[in-house]
Amino acid sequence: MSPKQQRGAATVDHLLTCALRVYAERGQEGFTVGAVTSASGVSLGSLYHHFGSFGGLAAALYCRCMAQVCDEMIDALYRTRTTRTGIQALVRTYLRFIQEHRDAALFLHASSYSGHLATHAAEIRALKDEKFGRIAAWMAPRIEAGEIAPLPEPLLEILVLGPVIETARRSLTHTFAELDLDEAVRELPDRIWRSVRP
Repeated sequence: MSPKQQRGAATVDHLLTCALRVYAERGQEGFTVGAVTSASGVSLGSLYHHFGSFGGLAAALYCRCMAQVCDEMIDALYRTRTTRTGIQALVRTYLRFIQEHRDAALFLHASSYSGHLATHAAEIRALKDEKFGRIAAWMAPRIEAGEIAPLPEPLLEILVLGPVIETARRSLTHTFAELDLDEAVRELPDRIWRSVRP
């Protein structure tokens, strides 16, 4: 990588880091191009050069956060020895991600309803297809071996991640402040495993 490319990559990383901090501190309404350029010290022209638009920056940040949680889940999944511990690892890793990377989790869950991402749906879909494809590839031989219920991939995804995503949504809002994430980490992995057994 040339020095110019290294500087460009460093600027992109800096902008994304500052953008996440701005979102965490100011919320959806305070997440503006002016707030990000001010917090980062990077010019509007440079932001547009690297991302094309503020929506492009938001989509890149969404993809970065999504890749982070997916990579952690995939790493945990492929380190397991049994189907049961694999499913449990997916659930436990996602829940731990919410606890350890609250800002990224908040941005992921809130951005799902944001207009910023609409024009970048194709790149987001490509990332999700790649990451969830790795999870599906782990599940396929276990479905064939009769260790996981032979359900369509979208239904398995809903059974495994649906409860976890709802837990994340509730834990990240003040409305459901009474939700105990430690209890969810203890209780949900095995209950979700039981839901996908044959």
